[in-house]
Amino acid sequence: MTDKKDCESCETAGCAAKAKLPEETEKDFQDRQLLTSRMCQIKHKLIVLSGKGGVGKSTIAANLAATLSKTGKKVGLLDIDIHGPSIPKLFGLEGTPIKASENSIFPVTYNGNLKVMSIGLLINDRDQAVIWRGPMKYGVIKQFLKDVEWGSLDYLVIDSPPGTGDEPLSVIQLIENADGAVIVTSPQELALDDVRRSIKFCKTLNLPVLGIIENMSGFTCPHCGEVTSIFKSGGGERLADELKIPFLGKIPIDPEVVKGGDMGMLLAANNKNSVAAEAFMQVIKPLLNLDEE
Repeated sequence: MTDKKDCESCETAGCAAKAKLPEETEKDFQDRQLLTSRMCQIKHKLIVLSGKGGVGKSTIAANLAATLSKTGKKVGLLDIDIHGPSIPKLFGLEGTPIKASENSIFPVTYNGNLKVMSIGLLINDRDQAVIWRGPMKYGVIKQFLKDVEWGSLDYLVIDSPPGTGDEPLSVIQLIENADGAVIVTSPQELALDDVRRSIKFCKTLNLPVLGIIENMSGFTCPHCGEVTSIFKSGGGERLADELKIPFLGKIPIDPEVVKGGDMGMLLAANNKNSVAAEAFMQVIKPLLNLDEE
């Protein structure tokens, strides 16, 4: 684990973690150095947002992480949806014991080069409701960032709860150099209105928007593969064009996605031939190009 001495000897010019801020306590300073030293080992931090619930954001985040890892990248997936953690279920990791040392929490490794951490892995009773106010949620998100032994990663994908509340605000403020947000929407106008608010939220916090993904963009027939636009299609793409934001792609409704999620067998990690799996491979191409920017 990187310690305070490593931060002080860091050769990165202008690193904010080298010196204690005037208003900081010694404890806050040490926490900030530890968090920064963890994040310094991660090349790219991607925050997955949605303006509203029900658009499949967690499924998108999980499949993005799994698809990136399939290309050989070292990937971490952090679930900060405190009240509705879905990631353990999607990966079939419910009940997996978490290991910890005096100074570190160790994420669960999935398929070799994907590391996963979620509040859902720390709760023994799956029916237990997490009833926390803002400061407690901020504290656990901070702990995930500074205490989880992510190690050296190419990507950290962060699955945030819907909306623009405490959790996404906390993680954006704690990670000062995130690459940006990936915003998930469904095609309907009702969802697109909330996407506009998410984009305004990102701009207010000076977080770049890496692109929009349109989920549930048509239904893929399991028999013939034909795509039918049940909820319309193209709304996310039109909004991206209107706001001059990159459009990362469309993910169709695929029965295999639902089946895989319910069984804990994530589609992107276990099915190479489905239409949705191919769509995820197209969606990640701009994210793989971040190294070239």
